[in-house]
Amino acid sequence: MLAVPVYNMILTPDATLYFQIEQLRRSAGGRGVAVNEKVVLIVARENGSFSDMTADGFYPIGVAGVVTELDHRGYAVIRTQYRVNLEDVSVGADHTISLTMTRRAEIDDLDPAAEAEKLESLRAEMRRFSSGFQWADTAEYFIDRIDTVGMAGCVMSPLLECPNEERYAILAEDSRARRAELIEKALYEFMEVGRITNEAATSQQKEYQQRYREAAIKRQMEHLQRELDEMHPENVTDVQKFERKIAEAGMNETARREAEKVLGRLRQEGRESVESGMLYDYLDFVTGLSWKKADAERIDLDAARRILDEDHYGLKKVKERVIQQIAVMNLKKRQSGSILLFVGAPGTGKTSIGRSIARALGREYVRVSLGGVHDESDIRGHRRTYIGAMPGRIMDGIHKSGVSNPVMVLDEVDKLSASYHGSPASALLEVLDPEQNNTFTDHYMNVPYDLSDVLFICTANTTDTIPEPLLNRMEVIQFTGYTPLEKLEIARKHLVPKSMESMGVTPAQMTVEDEALKTLIADYTMEAGVRGLRRHIDTLCRALAVEIASDPARTVTVTPDVVREQMDTRPILHNEVLPEPRAGVVTGLAWTPVGGEILYIETLFTRGKGEVIITGQLGDVMKESAQLAVSLVKSMFPESAEVFRRNDLHIHVPAGAVPKDGPSAGVTLTTAIASLVTGRVVDTHIAMTGEVSLRGAVTPIGGLPEKLMAAQRAGVTRVFIPKANTFDLKDVAQEVRDRIEIVPVSSVAEILEKTGVTDRLRIVS
Repeated sequence: MLAVPVYNMILTPDATLYFQIEQLRRSAGGRGVAVNEKVVLIVARENGSFSDMTADGFYPIGVAGVVTELDHRGYAVIRTQYRVNLEDVSVGADHTISLTMTRRAEIDDLDPAAEAEKLESLRAEMRRFSSGFQWADTAEYFIDRIDTVGMAGCVMSPLLECPNEERYAILAEDSRARRAELIEKALYEFMEVGRITNEAATSQQKEYQQRYREAAIKRQMEHLQRELDEMHPENVTDVQKFERKIAEAGMNETARREAEKVLGRLRQEGRESVESGMLYDYLDFVTGLSWKKADAERIDLDAARRILDEDHYGLKKVKERVIQQIAVMNLKKRQSGSILLFVGAPGTGKTSIGRSIARALGREYVRVSLGGVHDESDIRGHRRTYIGAMPGRIMDGIHKSGVSNPVMVLDEVDKLSASYHGSPASALLEVLDPEQNNTFTDHYMNVPYDLSDVLFICTANTTDTIPEPLLNRMEVIQFTGYTPLEKLEIARKHLVPKSMESMGVTPAQMTVEDEALKTLIADYTMEAGVRGLRRHIDTLCRALAVEIASDPARTVTVTPDVVREQMDTRPILHNEVLPEPRAGVVTGLAWTPVGGEILYIETLFTRGKGEVIITGQLGDVMKESAQLAVSLVKSMFPESAEVFRRNDLHIHVPAGAVPKDGPSAGVTLTTAIASLVTGRVVDTHIAMTGEVSLRGAVTPIGGLPEKLMAAQRAGVTRVFIPKANTFDLKDVAQEVRDRIEIVPVSSVAEILEKTGVTDRLRIVS
């Protein structure tokens, strides 16, 4: 069996092929070739190098035929008969090919009359095409011997410019009719390239000519464009650039189809079209995204701890939770775990620790500010039907990061609001749900994108304004306020060095004493975080930079006196315990967005008709607590009913210009009114917090760490808290717990007895 390798050639059954006899002799290992050779296999190679043929370099389908003639020109004529499947191919040292074959089935759907008509048209077209060339006589010799459409393709095959894969696709087609159509299309396209400006020879072929003409022009343009791109890479057209980007982006199937669809529109519209800018921007955005999932890398837990400790002082609970998240990711080899929600007062490090987490993970960091967002399209993007459409903030952040797995901090989620444009909080439900965000669809992109590798971290000052469905998707981690000692360490290790560096001041030129920092903390700040402290340190360094600039050799030492001299604001007057106790006045504790604070509940009887007057800008909840406290005291002290009937009770909570609300002042209101009724004073160094029920039970409250910190700062030595809040004491700094006696209670009666307001109580039901 003789196997003849060919390259870049159209092969079909029922075709006559011409080979040089010497070529066949080489393929046969040097032996002669005879007429009626039993079986001659024509096998197609994937590349054109015959010197290094290997068994895996052949296409799996070939054509079998026989040698019918050895003519005087040195050619062997081979008539192909049927297609075969090639198996067990091997190549010998003398480049002879050994293999086994099985006959491949055909779909005999070709109408002989239709083929004859197509063949006659093709032969005429081939004669006209070759008439103007020097090799017209040779071409005429071969054209006269063409008896099938397949043979026409074989004869013209060396002249065609189509890729080898397209030639093989014709051979692999099982349908004879479809195979003839492919050959006819390839031949007409090729011949039209040679005479683009000529009109069709007959009116019957005009329709075909137009179609083939267009295809030929486009193919020629693409060929010329590729050559230009190779010669001048800097002049690559937008279409070519996007074609390459789409091919290399690794998009999912839906995204790839949409991108190719938009690219097709851009190609048709051209750069002068009104919509070309919108199409260009879309393709530029979509192809600029990272679609390929990053491989999971093992993260060094010790290194992560070291980075977190370097960037932030304290925050032990937060750091441990982050380390837990990293450990789970190491074990599962992918993004896993809850969406973290950092809740705390401004300046406590919620946003900045997100950057540290990104550094610990070795990922890109993206911050998305959600404060004031009231339009759903800010999250999901605008549909491209609108003028000025753009992607949402989530996908814009992914695009800017350049990766598919950044650490994304969604800042101020509690500041979201709704409008007639939709609820952005509802749009975030899909983003923050690990079960759904692997197919998140931005309206601008209109294709799904996998957000499952993104580590989302949310921040908020309070959870009160976050919708419950959104809150349920997140794990809340509280950021308690910093103690004065923690603020001192933060200022010494982080704030002062950063401020000096930003002002151009070196450590050799300025030193800051700890007492000076303590003065700044105690007298010029009133916050749970360190944002205000940082501003004051910047002000101090900026003021002293003037002196250092005047005399660079001078060394400045910052003392408490220097702080007081350079600060452009007066010291803050913190609330402190009253110097003398008074009946009807009790110290309470309150939580504010900037930390804890103490407040005083003041009560007074005046001659009247038994009315209750409440002042101090109290909210509805706090007013209800005051009414409840009055009813509770009346039931505790039934003998005082006449006092309440003949007098008006005035309840006031300073400062009057500051709005106050919440139920946690219930026990303080009750104790203050009881103190007024009994005439017994409560020590001003005693404070309390807790919601009270009509049964006299003390129920839990929130913000305990901040409240206890405010009590310690104001000089309080003893605090009553709800017994149900005992668990929250673990979040209270040891520095605070060492300085305050904390007394858990479960009823108002306990507080009144332990404060000396009364010796024995009886609640009248």
